[in-house]
Amino acid sequence: MIYLDSAATTLQKPAAVAAATAWAINHLASPGRGGHRPAMAAAEKAFACRETAARLFHVEDPERVVFTFNATHGLNIAIKTLARPGSRVVVSGYEHNAVTRPLHALEADLRVARSPLFDRGGALNAFRRELDRGVDLAVCTHVSNVFGFILPIEEIAALCREREVPLIIDASQSAGCIPLDFQALGAAFIAMPGHKGLYGPQGTGLLLCGTDPVPLLEGGTGSESRRQSMPDFLPDRLEAGTHNIAGIAGLLEGLRFVERRGVADIAAQETDLIRRMGEGLEAISGVEAFLAAGPEAQAGVLSFRVAGRDCEELGDVLGSRGIALRAGLHCAPLAHETAGTLETGTLRASVSAFSTGREADKFLQTVRELKNV
Repeated sequence: MIYLDSAATTLQKPAAVAAATAWAINHLASPGRGGHRPAMAAAEKAFACRETAARLFHVEDPERVVFTFNATHGLNIAIKTLARPGSRVVVSGYEHNAVTRPLHALEADLRVARSPLFDRGGALNAFRRELDRGVDLAVCTHVSNVFGFILPIEEIAALCREREVPLIIDASQSAGCIPLDFQALGAAFIAMPGHKGLYGPQGTGLLLCGTDPVPLLEGGTGSESRRQSMPDFLPDRLEAGTHNIAGIAGLLEGLRFVERRGVADIAAQETDLIRRMGEGLEAISGVEAFLAAGPEAQAGVLSFRVAGRDCEELGDVLGSRGIALRAGLHCAPLAHETAGTLETGTLRASVSAFSTGREADKFLQTVRELKNV
């Protein structure tokens, strides 16, 4: 099988991730729940994971790295900390339902900073216009999960800082794939999953906290047990209940892999493969590839359509031929609406540090063979 669905989950992971996860199940208890060796070892493992993430993403205090179950969990904490019913919230035209659904549930006054696909200058200008109209909160994805469009997050963050508007960043498609500097961005929160570009297990995620958060869940933390409100310090304030310590052990190894390999090196490999695939698709008659003009605007995600073919049906056929990718709306109807693909959806191919040029060529060959079948 050629796996091209890493924007959903990086199925191919460093061997150390599975080994650490399996080891943790039989050797680690719960951090903060006892002074015995299995509990203390779990606490040490959890802190090592926070420290590694803090180093990778330039977070000064590792205790402001909070464990979540996924990026959606982190985004809900962030949004429900900063938004209220009627809050004026600006988002990009490329947001995932993990952003838009919580805002809809809160009945926020949603303003969409619309801009053409792969137009970084247009995206920046759209945010500037909406910020100048007056907003209470900005939420922006770093990379579109549908098209791989890299939004100008550094410039958008600077606009927000100038206007003292808190910014939440969805780094689901950029964490581990594109350099990300929490201190430089000055964001209120950055949410990311563990199971994509960080090569950890499903059910893991991180929330980087630049602002004091409001708990989404209340419960036991192993600290201040007599108190009937949640602790007022991080990370305990957000980590009610038993930790996914086996997942955290695996995530630590994923983070170490990214750190050793180097985010810039991973980014260069993924960008090269996407351009190879995109240009190959453009050369096939009847295939429309959504490919940026230059590498600065596109990460390791590529959408395409084939004239006269239903995307989901063709995705199933490709799967039967050993090409694993995703078809449809990718939980991001706003992005498809922005790009004009809402009625058809797209086929999406996405790569990782384990993808190869040979796999890219086999993918292109298979699309050529199936185009008219």
